[in-house]
Amino acid sequence: MKEIFPPLSNPTNGVPSSKNKNKKRLFMGLFASILLVTAIVGIVAGVASNRKSSAINDHQEAHAILKSSCSSTLYPDLCFSAISTLPDASSKIKSTKDVIDLSLNLSRTSVEQTFRKIKQLSFRRSSFTKRETTAIGDCLEVLNGTLDKIKKAVQDLKSYPSLKKSIAEHADDLKILLSAAMTDQETCLDGFSHDKADEKVRKPFLSDERHVHRLCSNTLALIKNMTDTDMAAEKHLSSSSSSSGRKLEEENGIEWPQWMSAGDRRLLQAGGVTPNVVVAADGSGNYRTVGEAVAAAPGGSSSRYIIRIKAGVYRENVEVPSGKTNIMFVGDGRTTTIITGNRNVVDGSTTFRSATVAAVGDGFLARDITFQNSAGPSKHQAVALRVGSDKSAFYRCDMIAYQDTLYVHSLRQFYVSCIIIGSVDFIFGNAAAVFQNCDIHARRPNSGQKNMVTAQGREDPNQNTGIVIQKCRIGATQDLEAVIASFPTYLGRPWKLYSRTVIMQSEISDIINPAGWFEWDGDFALDTLFYREYQNTGAGANTANRVKWKGFKVMTSSSEAQPFTAANFISGNDWLPSTGFPYSLGL
Repeated sequence: MKEIFPPLSNPTNGVPSSKNKNKKRLFMGLFASILLVTAIVGIVAGVASNRKSSAINDHQEAHAILKSSCSSTLYPDLCFSAISTLPDASSKIKSTKDVIDLSLNLSRTSVEQTFRKIKQLSFRRSSFTKRETTAIGDCLEVLNGTLDKIKKAVQDLKSYPSLKKSIAEHADDLKILLSAAMTDQETCLDGFSHDKADEKVRKPFLSDERHVHRLCSNTLALIKNMTDTDMAAEKHLSSSSSSSGRKLEEENGIEWPQWMSAGDRRLLQAGGVTPNVVVAADGSGNYRTVGEAVAAAPGGSSSRYIIRIKAGVYRENVEVPSGKTNIMFVGDGRTTTIITGNRNVVDGSTTFRSATVAAVGDGFLARDITFQNSAGPSKHQAVALRVGSDKSAFYRCDMIAYQDTLYVHSLRQFYVSCIIIGSVDFIFGNAAAVFQNCDIHARRPNSGQKNMVTAQGREDPNQNTGIVIQKCRIGATQDLEAVIASFPTYLGRPWKLYSRTVIMQSEISDIINPAGWFEWDGDFALDTLFYREYQNTGAGANTANRVKWKGFKVMTSSSEAQPFTAANFISGNDWLPSTGFPYSLGL
C-alpha cells in the first residue's frame, strides 16, 4: 500500500530533514514573538492601569482637600464648584495652599471681567448724572486697586511659609489684603446708594460685584483657616514662640517689641526732617499747590519722599494715588497749615470722591496738618480725609468736617495725638485703624440729627479690620456742649453686618448717651456686631445702662483687650518705628 503522508524522519538514520528543521525554527520564533508581544501588552496595560489608578487616587485626594478646605468658607458650594471646574484643577491641588492660589486667580479673573463690563458702561456717560458718572469712575479705581491687592497676595502666598516672616505676619498681610479687596467691592456699590435712580445704574453689574465679593470672602476664609492651623501647630511645637514674637520690653517708659532694633527705636524718637520739596502758596517754595508737588513726586518709591507744606490755607482737593508710595506731608503746624475743600454728596459727589485729601499710596505719613471739608452739615456726606494706604500714620493732625469726616477706608492705619471733629458717623470705614492719645469731639449737627462717633464697616467675620480707640478723649466742641440735651451723641452704630469697634482706656465725657451705642436700622447687625469697652473713665464711661445687644460686651480682663493693642491689631507693626511718631504697643 502506497504511503499517503511522508515519513517524519529519515528511515535510514533518524535525523530530521533540513526542511522540517526550518519549519520548527519558524514555529518557535513565532511562538516567542507572540509571548513577547503578550508580555509587552501586559506591561503597557499594567502601566496604564497603574496610571489610571494613580490618576483616580490623585483626583480623589484633590477632591477631598478641596472639599475640606471649602467647608471653612461662608460660601462652600461656590468655593467647590468654581475651583473644581478649572482646567487641571485636580492635578494642581496637593494642599490647602494650592486651593488658595487657585481661588486667588479665580478672583482676579472675575475682577477683570467686572472691570471690563463697567468700562463698557462708562462709554454711556452722557446718559448719567454727575454723581453716577463719578460713581462709575470710583468703581474703576477701586477695582484696579483690587487687582493690585490680589497680585500682592499671590506673591506673598508664594513665599509662605518663609524665614523672613512669621506665620502670624504672613496671616496679617494676606488677610488685610483680602479684607481690603472685599471693601473695594462694597465701595463700588455704595457709590450708587444715594437714591433709587443711582441704584438702577449699578443693576447691570450688581451680581458681578457680589460674585467677586463672595470669591474674595472664600479666599479670605481659606487663608484664615490655613494660617490659624499652622500657627496652632507652631505654638504646639514651641511654646516659647507664643504671641507671634510680639513680646514687649520696657525702655524709657515706652513699651517696645523685642524684635525692634536699637536703630529703629532711635528713629522713632527722631526730631526734624529734611524735605525733598517745599510747597508754599506765596511762591517761596518749589510748588504753589500740594497737588503739583504730589504729581511731581517719584512713583513707586521705596524710600521716604518728604513734601513740606508751609503755613497757609490750600484750597484744593489732593489725591496721593496708589503709584505714589512712601510720601510724607509735613506741615508747619495743625493751626497754620490747612488743606481744605468742600465736595459733598448733595452737590453731586460720591462719599468716596468727596474727600479733600485722599491718601492711597502705601506708606503715607502726615504730621502737623489740618485736613478740612467746609461743606457744612446740610451737605450730608463730605469727607475731610480718606485713607486707603497700607501702613499709613498721622501725627498731630486735625480732621475737621461734619458728616463722614474721616474715612478710614481700608488696610492698616495709625493715628496718634490727632484731633477728629464731626457729627454723623464721623469716623467710618473698614480699615484696621488704631487711634492713640487723640481728641475726638462731636459737634453740633443739623436739627433732628444724632451724632455718631463711629460707623465701622466690617462685612465679613473673617476680616481683620475694625476701629480701636485707645487712651483717647471723647468729648464735644463748645457749640454742642451748649445744647447737649437736644442732640444725643453715641459711640457708634453698625454700618455693616459685622461692624467692629473697641474703645478702651479712654476718657469719655457726659456727651455720650448712657446707652452708649445706637441702631443702624432696627435689629440689623445687633447680634453679629462686635462692640467692646474696656477700662474707660469719665462721666460717659459708666456701662450700667449700656445696650443689651448680643454683640456688645464690657471687657473685664487684659487678655480680652490685648488683641486690640497696636502690637496685635495692626500687627506687622515693624512699620511703626519708621514713622518717627510716638506710639504705645501695649495696654
